[in-house]
Amino acid sequence: MQINFTLNGDPVEIRLKNGDRLLVDVLREDLQLTGTKHGCGIGACGTCTVIVDSLPVASCLQLAALVDGCDVRTIEGLAGSASLHVVQQAFINQAAMQCGICTPGHVMAACALLEKTPAPTDAQIRTSVESVYCRCTGYVRIEAAYREAVALANPARP
Repeated sequence: MQINFTLNGDPVEIRLKNGDRLLVDVLREDLQLTGTKHGCGIGACGTCTVIVDSLPVASCLQLAALVDGCDVRTIEGLAGSASLHVVQQAFINQAAMQCGICTPGHVMAACALLEKTPAPTDAQIRTSVESVYCRCTGYVRIEAAYREAVALANPARP
């Protein structure tokens, strides 16, 4: 089975031996994009979050065959050649990571939320933050990173 999709802005063509391979495995093993973490394998922890057609998706539950024709973005596709994405910069500025296992999932969840809702409420931020499990931080700095990313993306907002 052959699938074609856009990955981080570039066209990708992958031949799958069977249709039941998971997107996280194709990203990590076939495409060597190891920024997407493989955490729980049951969609509960969110460390494998990627953006598929503007929606945050647990790539450990997503069959790779189902992204045929889709736009897929991973943590590796966020930074430009000259600078980090505003969400990445905000996470650094706020020291919103500890061990780093959940960080790519949190960054991708934040990007998905901010692309859909440029000025999210605290409740929307909390809901997005809760979609990715973190054992280290207690989420305070992660929520602060979301707020800083909003400010960095919209410097004219009060």
